[in-house]
Amino acid sequence: MNLDDDAAYEVIKARDARFDGRLFVGVTSTGIYCRPVCRVRTPRRENCRFFGSPAQAEAQAFRPCMKCRPEIAPGPGLAWTTMDASRTLAVQAARWLDGHTGSGGVPSIAALAERLGVSDRHLRRIFHAEHGVTPLQYLQTRRLLLAKQLLTDTRLAVTEVAHASGFLSVRRFNAAFADSYRMSPTALRRDTTGDTPADGAVVVHLGLRAPYDHVALLRFLGARAVPGVEHVAGSSVRRSVRAGVLADTAGWLEAEFLANRNLVRLRFAPALAPASSRVVATVRRWLDLDADPATIDGALADLPGAPGLRLPGSVDAFEMAVRAVLGQQVTVAAARTLARRLVDRFGEPAASPWPEVDRWFPGPATLAAAPLDRIAELGIIRARAGAIQALATVWPALSGPLRGEGPPERLIEDLCALPGIGPWTAHYIAMRATGWPDAFPPKDIAVLNAMKVLYGTTSPREAERLAERWQPWRAYAVLRLWNSLTPPPVPVPTP
Repeated sequence: MNLDDDAAYEVIKARDARFDGRLFVGVTSTGIYCRPVCRVRTPRRENCRFFGSPAQAEAQAFRPCMKCRPEIAPGPGLAWTTMDASRTLAVQAARWLDGHTGSGGVPSIAALAERLGVSDRHLRRIFHAEHGVTPLQYLQTRRLLLAKQLLTDTRLAVTEVAHASGFLSVRRFNAAFADSYRMSPTALRRDTTGDTPADGAVVVHLGLRAPYDHVALLRFLGARAVPGVEHVAGSSVRRSVRAGVLADTAGWLEAEFLANRNLVRLRFAPALAPASSRVVATVRRWLDLDADPATIDGALADLPGAPGLRLPGSVDAFEMAVRAVLGQQVTVAAARTLARRLVDRFGEPAASPWPEVDRWFPGPATLAAAPLDRIAELGIIRARAGAIQALATVWPALSGPLRGEGPPERLIEDLCALPGIGPWTAHYIAMRATGWPDAFPPKDIAVLNAMKVLYGTTSPREAERLAERWQPWRAYAVLRLWNSLTPPPVPVPTP
């Protein structure tokens, strides 16, 4: 945050939702910290301390508010592509720690520093400069907030909450929770009324930053949903999740946008409960809940489109990569048909609460071992079938770049080195599978057509030069350009 304390207090007084997830206020008279949108009475100025993250507030012994619930706030929404090298490394390190929230134990910061190509000491220094806390303080806050969310929203047993939040024992969990929040986990559980669906699903709520055009996002996902694997219904998107994506076991999930509330209600299979941390983080990226629409919309003001457009991500990066290959030089509908055939032949039956979701997408091992002819005879061009098998074969080596360890340009180089994968496919995979906000698939026909209509561009090179004005948000610009060629849906009268 680049606000001084006086400006930050004005944000708190105005309950400015634009700063939700990017500013927190600790109140010295109560020892509690809140989001700027908290509806409690505004504290006196002299009692306020301002922080850029929950970890900073908790490092100063403030407890999270029970009313505004900092654990469900959207993330900061910072685009690392606009940062200098040190800030980029610090953000990458935080993402890596986010991925270890539920894994248990203390991850090796030295090993992370080696992966990022810097010294342990340098990483710790730049991490503290960026986040205001040490890596382990950051991780501890993430774990405690996840535990608080699971205790509040679900009926999971305290032991299950402890393990899902990354604590190796209930005793350590109870001690850490009581030390930070000055109450026991069971005491918090007594004061809440978690949701217990009849099917035993785990239910949590995820905050988002308005405006959010969920209609456009669901329309995008629905047009590309692979039958049997993913299904859009009303304000919800439902899908199966094969084993190895979020947990060792397979499962399903549903994300529903709640009317007139800046919340997503997330339900997922009980089998995925031990991986709650990973499920939540993946869904946040999938639905782009942490984006900063004010910044993005301001940068794309010369493009048509409603505010709050989000960049649809993915739950299963391998599935997304295969679908990108299938989408080469064909329509969206044709790519969807090819994906359905692939699932029908190589996927396995899945159990879910919905009849429309009854298949799991085939994994890398299955497609790598499949005879090439068996893939090609589905109507998939042989070169693309070979590209799918090449992807499946090297997939384990791509896991690091796909998790954001390193610049996306490295991922694109690795992808382009594979047979049958060119820059368009690589950029599209980076755009959807990693959420890279500056991806710009070169020579995309729809983008070129839209830019010709809007700006009179006559060549791909001219279009790419003009698109530089939208950096680092060119992926969002691509969505706006695609949408500009699609007639808006006709409103359906409500009885």
